[in-house]
Amino acid sequence: MKDKKESPFVNPIDPDKITENPSTLPYAHTVGGAVIKPTKQGVIRSKSLMAMEEQTDMQLMQIKEQIDLLAQQAKAIQDRKDLAARIYAAKISFKPEINHVYHLYLNEEDEHVLSMIGPHEWSKPKFKQFLYTVKLLADHTWEVLESAED
Repeated sequence: MKDKKESPFVNPIDPDKITENPSTLPYAHTVGGAVIKPTKQGVIRSKSLMAMEEQTDMQLMQIKEQIDLLAQQAKAIQDRKDLAARIYAAKISFKPEINHVYHLYLNEEDEHVLSMIGPHEWSKPKFKQFLYTVKLLADHTWEVLESAED
């Protein structure tokens, strides 16, 4: 007999039309395969997921706004505390009363001085620099009513 050389095997199926793992495809991979259609359950799940994401994003945004507001309020309290420390370290020759307005100055020795007399009430300026017009609050912190920077 003749020695026939065996030719290599050639697969007649187009490799672009097959897959190694047909179970992972979202559709039937053969002509006789079952038809896969989206179910109402899939649509419901998708809509529910979108609604949940929208709601939770809104709630997270509200919480972020609340955090920002709390941070602003904390900064305002810290600023009042810092100002109170400056004022209570100043020279005060009277007893400040709650809800009364006072004025903070810097004298020639660069010391803070609290006065009952406003910057526009002096006939001749007595202090080197006007800093603030302040009001004593019930918690013994101070509210700035006017600043030299204004």
